[in-house]
Amino acid sequence: MPGPDAADDPDMVRPATAADAPRCAELCQAALAGLAGVRGGPLFTRREAGLVAKALLRPGGLARLLADDRRRVLVGLLEGHVVALGVGRVDEVGEASIGVIDGCYVEPAARQLGIGRALVEALVASFRAAGCRGVDVAALPGDRDTKNLLEGAGFKARVITMHRSLE
Repeated sequence: MPGPDAADDPDMVRPATAADAPRCAELCQAALAGLAGVRGGPLFTRREAGLVAKALLRPGGLARLLADDRRRVLVGLLEGHVVALGVGRVDEVGEASIGVIDGCYVEPAARQLGIGRALVEALVASFRAAGCRGVDVAALPGDRDTKNLLEGAGFKARVITMHRSLE
């Protein structure tokens, strides 16, 4: 697994550009499809990830995200091809700012190569540069791969949200 400098590797992670819109939409679709069968995934898709997903899937949506100085959109590369997507934002919480990673997705064939870790580290670095006091990110129950990635990047549980379906 790459070290902490992987986030600075221009061959692995870079800011998304408007030209990446079709590929980012494909990656977003794949991420949403992957969440459909995961416990908590459908509600997470509608509630927590819905706005970013809708933006990425609409014409001009990526450009709007890129124009928002509170947003961070990065792509992960493998041999020069976009295979991953990381999206985050800076939230004002009282007098402090908190970075929030809204989504991080790596195509299955490109996993275990350090690209997800590099995306997370690059987002964290951008939040640090923005003066954020911390970074939040969600991991769904039972998603051991995501939990391992985040724990390996220094994340710890801050709150556990419990849910009871009424359907």
